[in-house]
Amino acid sequence: MVKKMKKMGVFIFAMMNVAIVLSLRGLPLIAKTGMNMIFFVLFASFLFLLPSALVSAELATGWIKDGGIYRWVKEAFGSKLGFTAIWLQWIQNTIWYTTVLAFAAGALSYLFLDPSLSYNKYFIIVVILVVYWGATFINFKGLKAASWFTTICVIGGTIVPAVLIIILGLLWVFSGNPLEFVHSSHTNFFPDFKNFDNLAFLAGTVLLFSGIEVSAVHVLDLENPKKSYPKAVFVALAIIIVVFLLGSFSVAASLPAKDISLTAGIMQSFKDMLHMFKLDWLLPVMGFLVAFGAIGSVTAWIGGPSKGLLATAKHGELPPYLQFTNKNNVQTHILWIQGLIVTVLAFVFLLIPNVNTAFFLLTALTVLLYLIMYILLYLAGIVLRYTQPNVKRPYKIPGGNFGMWLVAGIGLLAVVFAFIVGFFPPSQLEIVRPVRYVIFLIVGIVVFVAAPIIINHFKQPSWVKKNKKK
Repeated sequence: MVKKMKKMGVFIFAMMNVAIVLSLRGLPLIAKTGMNMIFFVLFASFLFLLPSALVSAELATGWIKDGGIYRWVKEAFGSKLGFTAIWLQWIQNTIWYTTVLAFAAGALSYLFLDPSLSYNKYFIIVVILVVYWGATFINFKGLKAASWFTTICVIGGTIVPAVLIIILGLLWVFSGNPLEFVHSSHTNFFPDFKNFDNLAFLAGTVLLFSGIEVSAVHVLDLENPKKSYPKAVFVALAIIIVVFLLGSFSVAASLPAKDISLTAGIMQSFKDMLHMFKLDWLLPVMGFLVAFGAIGSVTAWIGGPSKGLLATAKHGELPPYLQFTNKNNVQTHILWIQGLIVTVLAFVFLLIPNVNTAFFLLTALTVLLYLIMYILLYLAGIVLRYTQPNVKRPYKIPGGNFGMWLVAGIGLLAVVFAFIVGFFPPSQLEIVRPVRYVIFLIVGIVVFVAAPIIINHFKQPSWVKKNKKK
């Protein structure tokens, strides 16, 4: 008799979603927006995160086998756009590695008791390359080799520093210290909608709330997914909003917006608040833990999206070379190419004078590519309601087709709005040549979106045949 797998409860599934979405690297970016942070966080939570979670859940329960964005978009629009969708999910993640490791470099500079290193381009590049390739080689050993390391990193490097920064922030306020964000140029709840350069950080905030579609494939592991999934999403949403808002509030309370570093802002805040409470000895410890958390996040994600790309290779979307897996069933050839792209992108920090600008430029390119994928996701949810209405969906957005139009429509509007403002250089950063900023983004989007279309155009039937022989 086959033993029945134990189903997940609401809380466990909610924590899984929190682990996927929540990242401390976003706190300085949100804090830099002053009081606008409340609007940005609520916008990203309810107009982006929630719709993407609900649409993904319906698609994941309807198309279980070989699920994920590739299958969903392929069912709605064909293999060409399906491959484009999974490619965008993979490539944006590849670019993201440079930003999260630049954040890790900023934290490590405090471990070495030299905060100036967080602005040193060569130090940042060395950290990106050493950590990234180290994490890649760990992943070559298989999932088991990386899982223990990742678990320790998440607990020690994300949860512990998040709780501490919030506690210190509250103590800072209750001790009667001035709130720096009150004196910033962004003191209103609503940003200035007349000037899009004041909204540019909205795109970066949206990126911080992305990725929940990854967990949707586990929705059938829930007891009663129709009721449990929405509950789990709202529990996760509440935790994410609280941590992002209170954590960003703590950073913004102790640091003037103009002085917040996007790569080391959380450590700047730790430095000021720990000094006030005579806990300076904790600063290098926190630098190590924050960097440790970022490194663990990279280790966890390196094998994930590339696994999705491997799935498309097995369907003949990629040449046989990229279908290769080693004895540990790891897609090593895809990871080698992924690593080469990360290596090239790391040197963007050398080409751009300001570290904050380079960091945000890569963040902007990441989010714009990811938003294109989300457009395909929402459209697939709507189209499949009409083209495949009889497919059983254990979780279904209530309200019939109108409910799907409402939820996916809200998500689409939010995505399109964030995509447009993503091309405007943020007023919070000193960008000497805005035209070059926009050109970089346009060229990046054209190159990375054209790549899967070109690959698909030259796709050979033999790619599938070779795969089947293996």
